[in-house]
Amino acid sequence: MIKEKIMLSYTIKDIARASGGFAMLAVDQREAMRNMFASAGVKQPIADQVLTDFKVKAAQILSPYASAVLVDNQFCYQQIVAQKAISPVSSMIVAMDKFIPGNGIPVDQVELDKDIDPYEVRANGGKALKLLVLWREDEEADQRLEMVNDFIKSCRSAGLVSIIEPVVRPPRTGDKFDREKAILCAAKELGDCGADLYKGEMPLFGQGEASTLLKATKALNDQINMPWVILSSGVDPNLFCRSVRIAMQAGASGFLAGRAVWSSVIGLPDTELMLKDISAPRLQHLGRIVDEMMATR
Repeated sequence: MIKEKIMLSYTIKDIARASGGFAMLAVDQREAMRNMFASAGVKQPIADQVLTDFKVKAAQILSPYASAVLVDNQFCYQQIVAQKAISPVSSMIVAMDKFIPGNGIPVDQVELDKDIDPYEVRANGGKALKLLVLWREDEEADQRLEMVNDFIKSCRSAGLVSIIEPVVRPPRTGDKFDREKAILCAAKELGDCGADLYKGEMPLFGQGEASTLLKATKALNDQINMPWVILSSGVDPNLFCRSVRIAMQAGASGFLAGRAVWSSVIGLPDTELMLKDISAPRLQHLGRIVDEMMATR
């Protein structure tokens, strides 16, 4: 473990835009990204290198327009560091979650990735760590909280920002699942855990009338006692800009998203050109929305 003397801890300002809002890019998807390439018709088997190449290119091309970029250890962290793929105007966030597949899904359980050394992340230029937390109503809250507390301690020991990402899942027993209620319950449980930033799911997948979405998002905001942002998984990319506006109107401070930015170019020829022509303008537009919404506060 690298033991460097930490003179000053990073804060959420170090992963934010000048406006104080967050326009952060995620490229930490793992087997889910492989499935996206398969769905796009890419010839299988899809090699790990295909994912790594896409992630590195996305970081190189899109990071100038992102306040931070979230990377994963499995496919791209070391490569992005080695190639200095993230722009100096952006910051690096490293996922400290290890995904365990099961029951036919890529992420059935999550645990702390012991291969991630927070001190090494800091030495490599990282400013934050992220932890995915799967929330099921029939699983022990104490186990989730213990993992989150261990994660926060690891971040603080290295002076890194801590980001938690609660994502709700159906219970393992029974077939009743109220996603919207679960999102609020997860926020009530974890929204005051002491992390620096909360990454939450968009209520109602961003669908429906704006007034209905605003009411639901305000209810979520009421449960979170820290700055928070929304993710884009499950939200139609065409609805994500509106989702960001509504979430920020309710109290969020921006987004940390990947699919809404780059999923439409997965599997297309001339990946680099597609990222420049399609994904970069989309991310720039989202950044402007964040700045506009922050200016109203």
